[in-house]
Amino acid sequence: MKKLGLILSLFALVMFFGCTKEETTETQKQVTSTESKQDITPAEAKAIAKEAYVYGFPMVVNYKTMYMYVVNEQSPEYKGPFNHLGCESRLYTPEDKAVVTPNADTPYCMLWADISREPVVISVPEMEPERYYSFQLIDLYTHNFAYIGTLTTGNKAGKYLIAESDWQGVKPDGINEVIRCETDYFFSVVRTQLFNAGDMESVKAIQDAYDLKPLSVYMGHEASVSSSAIQFPEWKEGEQFDASAFTYLDFMLNLVTPVDEEKELMKRFAKIGLGTDKTFDINSFSPEIADAIKAGVTDGFKEIETFIASHAKDPLASAKIFGTREFLENSARKNYQIDKFYVLRSVAAHMGLYGNSGAEAIYPTYLQDSEGAPLNTAEHKYTLTFQKDVLPPVKAFWSLTLYDGQTQLFIHNPLDRYLLNSTMMDQFVKEEDGSIIFYVQKDSPGKDKETNWLPAPDGPLYMVLRLYGPESDALVGKWTPPKLHKTN
Repeated sequence: MKKLGLILSLFALVMFFGCTKEETTETQKQVTSTESKQDITPAEAKAIAKEAYVYGFPMVVNYKTMYMYVVNEQSPEYKGPFNHLGCESRLYTPEDKAVVTPNADTPYCMLWADISREPVVISVPEMEPERYYSFQLIDLYTHNFAYIGTLTTGNKAGKYLIAESDWQGVKPDGINEVIRCETDYFFSVVRTQLFNAGDMESVKAIQDAYDLKPLSVYMGHEASVSSSAIQFPEWKEGEQFDASAFTYLDFMLNLVTPVDEEKELMKRFAKIGLGTDKTFDINSFSPEIADAIKAGVTDGFKEIETFIASHAKDPLASAKIFGTREFLENSARKNYQIDKFYVLRSVAAHMGLYGNSGAEAIYPTYLQDSEGAPLNTAEHKYTLTFQKDVLPPVKAFWSLTLYDGQTQLFIHNPLDRYLLNSTMMDQFVKEEDGSIIFYVQKDSPGKDKETNWLPAPDGPLYMVLRLYGPESDALVGKWTPPKLHKTN
């Protein structure tokens, strides 16, 4: 295991699971608390805190999901223990608050997997070729390290073994592919397309056929012995935006082994008590250093928001900020001319945690109107027009979803409608020239236009246009989404 000192159990069936990792001494494995207490100036503490916050913000909000879904059994969002696949045959509503910017096209299954002791096997059934589904596999850093689904592995039945990067076991018969993960835990968002309200039973049958098993159980044996219990810090909402976030980041850093390129960075973070063998405590520093750390966090969050604002007009931004570690490293250099990709990862987590990689889906986002002004339906009404035969180019489907600008969640509205999508095409009212006008406003545009109405809040908002399986024209910018226009 990693730096929490959890003891890796011996496997009864080494031929299937491979050898355990070599024991590593605490001095090799951890940066000690003595090292973290070396002298540091306020200026250095502030700079490190800023850097650590930008680096670690995604891990912090990822921890929130872990805590709400599998740790806190009293949470209204609780899905079950680790290595349990929890499915819901329903669509998300304003009452679902754990994940910002959710979708309401694909009933979800969720799972948090622990592969520290042994791999897990994910099994999927065969389904109709026209139905989209995906298992999005996300590590503790929030990298999308792999996919199982329509656009990657296809819609045939299959079995996929997910293992740590250094797993040395033997691939069992019947396994389609071994997928490697660089962290001991991973999260998966499972999406299964719902065609219409009457299709929910079919979706439920597919979800019931999804399966997750530890490798030992898959092979017909008892599961490996559990490791020592982990003490998970209690999540307190709002702390992700101030220096309290370092409590969660410290915990998460103790669950991972840094890649070689980041080992020096981890030593730097240790100077302010992050990722050491002691729990982070801002009160262990002098008031001057503690204030510097807090100021660094403020600057880190400002850097994230500044990046978002400076790229708000880029309709292809989502295709550049979600993906594997390698993809993000390349994107940072190619698209933004920066050496480190950490701000991309934080922007992605802040704007749309668990967004898909570009090849799987892109998310042109409406943060401003056609004149560059922030969206606010307390003051304005808007229209979005798709010209005839210029709809979003996709292999699977598209949807336009609206969110409250303050909570980043769905809003209650009289139609219980949170999106408009391609499966609703037969319902939309078309203009004489074949175009489709969508009305984005807080009040009904009139009964004759309600099929094209996307109800909005009495205040700020933003919208996400999701393209599942985007065609190349959308990925390279030959097709761009239409602008949102004020009508008053």
